[in-house]
Amino acid sequence: MALRDLAYGVYERHLTKSIQGGVRPRHVGVILDGNRRWAADQGSSTASGHRAGAAKIAEFLGWCDDLDIEVATLWLLSTDNLARPANELGPLLKIIEDTVRELAAVGRWRINPVGALDLLPDTTARVLKDAADSTAQCQGVLVNVAVGYGGRREVVDAVRALLQKHSAQGTSLDDLAALVDVEHIAEHLYTSGQPDPELVIRTSGEQRLSGFLLWQSAHSEFYFCEAYWPNFRRVDFLRALRSYGARQRRFGS
Repeated sequence: MALRDLAYGVYERHLTKSIQGGVRPRHVGVILDGNRRWAADQGSSTASGHRAGAAKIAEFLGWCDDLDIEVATLWLLSTDNLARPANELGPLLKIIEDTVRELAAVGRWRINPVGALDLLPDTTARVLKDAADSTAQCQGVLVNVAVGYGGRREVVDAVRALLQKHSAQGTSLDDLAALVDVEHIAEHLYTSGQPDPELVIRTSGEQRLSGFLLWQSAHSEFYFCEAYWPNFRRVDFLRALRSYGARQRRFGS
């Protein structure tokens, strides 16, 4: 084991050196996938898999601190997940609540809930809002905690907010149709005012976005990692950053 740890340390330092001075993303989105399959491999409960995944989050944000990542968006719970059986959803929401409280208590990261909070139980929504309020002045990584999040729902909510704003201002439908553009909709997304994610990572080997940051990821680079989220290591993150730095971004062209 000591030899293996030594080799791992050497490789990690090599990867770190390889990305120094290179292009890095300001905003990284992560689909934290594989908790349940990790638990199944361990012969343990689904809840234990979610707890193991939750425990990885603070470690990951520490890596972001070290590597000067400004924004991290972490997808913890989709709108589809809200339809899970109560005996699975209840413990998962409790794990998310505990995790968000713990992240806020660190005092380094600014917590920003993204998602349809109105779809969540009142207790969960309150924990998310309290975390945002208590960390509003923190100067570290801006952490978008995506709970009750769906990409299509976000776009619908953005359009609805845009319509409501202009209705209150007395803008006619014809005038609104003439002026609305990409920027107007982007102003009403959950991540309004933030840079779009340059890099989106999905763990567990699945190679799809499942609607994650549907609008914002139009020009993102994607990196799919075989490791389940609880097994995601710093070297896996460094590999993703190295891959990103080696790409020639074409922005849709």
